[in-house]
Parts: sequence; structure tokens; C-alpha cells
Amino acid sequence: MQHVYSIFVYSSLFVYFLLYCSQAHVSSSSSDFLCPVCNKVFPLQRMLTRHLKCHSLVKRHPCRFCGKGFNDTFDLKRHMRTHTGIRPYRCELCEKAFTQRCSLESHLRKIHGVRQQYAYRQRRSKIFVCEDCGFTSGRPDEYFIHVREHHPGSPALRRYYRKHIPERMATAADQNIHPFILYQPASFFI
Repeated sequence: MQHVYSIFVYSSLFVYFLLYCSQAHVSSSSSDFLCPVCNKVFPLQRMLTRHLKCHSLVKRHPCRFCGKGFNDTFDLKRHMRTHTGIRPYRCELCEKAFTQRCSLESHLRKIHGVRQQYAYRQRRSKIFVCEDCGFTSGRPDEYFIHVREHHPGSPALRRYYRKHIPERMATAADQNIHPFILYQPASFFI
């Protein structure tokens, strides 16, 4: 275990060293940032910072299907969809489905000539995707009811409970809390 921790520390230090080395822009007139390892160019510092993690020796998030490691949960989730076949982003014009929203938007632009018009830093509407079966919803409550009913052992449900159960309730005795107590019973009578 000490060996793994040492690798993690040295790997993290390596990434910070790379960030330090990459502080120089590609040229004085350019606002691009250069990766000192592979010479890939990025328009924003935060994009370079994220990219530098790929050069790290330690991959903190392994794929449960093939063992490939990732430093980012987003990258792991995107990769997992290659194994599960989940494609939550569906084209309304031809029913083709995609694993990522950007792939759908690219398809719409290239195949159907549809351009998405988003203002600067405007957020797209979020969809909630069940990574166990592919169920999608635009409403978080509907998504969590689905996960609670169909996948009660899901890590997504455990994360939701950790986030929404007050700290004072999260004692050892409350770890086996039943999912139904988090939802108000439906009132059929007014």
C-alpha cells in the first residue's frame, strides 16, 4: 500500500511539475497553452490542466469491465458506455443514438444541417442517465425514483443518499436506511 501511495504522490507531483513547465504560452502573441509532454496545444489553461492528468502514472478510476484506468469520472462514464451500449442522446430526426451530447450535436450539424445556438457559457438542459439500463429523464426526482425502484444497490443511489441525508442522521445505525423514507408519500386526497 505504501508503494501505491508513493506512486500517487510522485505522479501528482509530476503533474504539478508539468503545469509549472507549461506556464509559458506557445508564443508571445498567442494565448494557447502547450503540453510539455506531447506538445498538444490548448486554448485555455484549465483544458491543459485536465489534459496533463492523462500523463499521470496513477489512474484512480478503473473500468469494472476491462480494467482500463481513468483520472476523471467523466472519462470513465463515457468509456463504460462502450461496454454497456447505453446511448442516451437520441436524434429526433432519424432516431440515431449517441453516447455523448457533443456527438449528437455534431451529427445534427453534419447530417441534418441543424446548428445549435447557445449563448456564451449557456448551459444545455441536463439529462439524468441511469448507467445500469439507459433510462433517461430531464427531472432528477423521476430519475432517482427509477434508480430506487429498479436498481436499489446502485452506486448512484448511495451517492444521492450521502448527499441528501443530513450529517446528524448518518450514524452507524442509520447506514441501512430504507430508500422510501427519503420521499414523501403521495397524497391522493386533497
